Amino acid sequence: MSKSTTKVPLTDKDRRKQISIRGLPLLENVASVKKTFNRHLHFTVVKDRNVATNRDYYLSAAYTVRDHLVGRWIRTQQHYYDSDPKRVYYLSLEYYMGRSLSNMMVNLGIESELDEALYELGLSIEELEEFEDDAGLGNGGLGRLAACFLDSMATLGIAGYGYGLRYEFGIFQQTIKDGFQYEEPDDWLRYGNPWEIPRPEYQIPVNLHGRVIEQNGKPKWVDTKIIMAMPYDTPVPGFNNNVVNTLRLWSAKAAQKFNFQFFNDGDYLNAVSEQSLAENVTRVLYPNDNYQQGKELRLKQEYFLVAATLSDIIRRYKHSKFGITSTTRDDFSNFPDKV
Repeated sequence: MSKSTTKVPLTDKDRRKQISIRGLPLLENVASVKKTFNRHLHFTVVKDRNVATNRDYYLSAAYTVRDHLVGRWIRTQQHYYDSDPKRVYYLSLEYYMGRSLSNMMVNLGIESELDEALYELGLSIEELEEFEDDAGLGNGGLGRLAACFLDSMATLGIAGYGYGLRYEFGIFQQTIKDGFQYEEPDDWLRYGNPWEIPRPEYQIPVNLHGRVIEQNGKPKWVDTKIIMAMPYDTPVPGFNNNVVNTLRLWSAKAAQKFNFQFFNDGDYLNAVSEQSLAENVTRVLYPNDNYQQGKELRLKQEYFLVAATLSDIIRRYKHSKFGITSTTRDDFSNFPDKV
């Protein structure tokens, strides 16, 4: 008589172990690069060679390179959560990243394969690189230094994270008319950004303004205005070492984007005023502070970055194992050993 066995349900952790990215094909040769490029042109950009533009080809190339680093990115983060090392967090109001396509190709070691694949398709990688907009996240030595720190941490295998703000319009574009300089918005996101991944599940409420009252003998912060910090993650690959760290940029969003009552009353401007005021926090890098409003906006930017980042760092510390949100670490005695 055979024994009857009861099938034990898989735990969440065991179920996650069955999910692996090891089966995903890597871009190991020119043929696989061409296949992935054409797949993205058709199914991601939704174009064919009859109507595609060079910008469409650039996007297809960028998604092709991104495919090659996604597996390494996931494995790197899994390793950090499983091994729980001391993490290094770098905060900066600006990052002068430059164009990502060439940097990603070099660090991943696939520039030759992509160059040859595009050549066989009748395209030039040098021409396509010109269609990548410079990220409007910085413009000077401070931003370039911050970008170099991120590259160095990834190359050295340090469990590092960058934090900054996702400026909608960067600084400005300079135009000269009749010998005078005019500033125009740098709409660098108008065609989208193939390198960033939105993470709405990690949005963080940031409180501003308000007042402090005493309640039950303790101070309490009340009547605050809440702005949501929406994170966008960008991969930062190390040079030839399979390590991919993360740059997380916060975008300011309104807690309530739309006032339906105002809209029904015909007050269309006030119906979206909260959204406009909230999103101004990450509208531009270094707003003009010659006026009181500009000084206040700069202070809001700095506070918004720090408040959202600290909340995220604490969340990551408390959930030390990858994806396990039901298990938290509430003992902060060794917090300095992990951050």
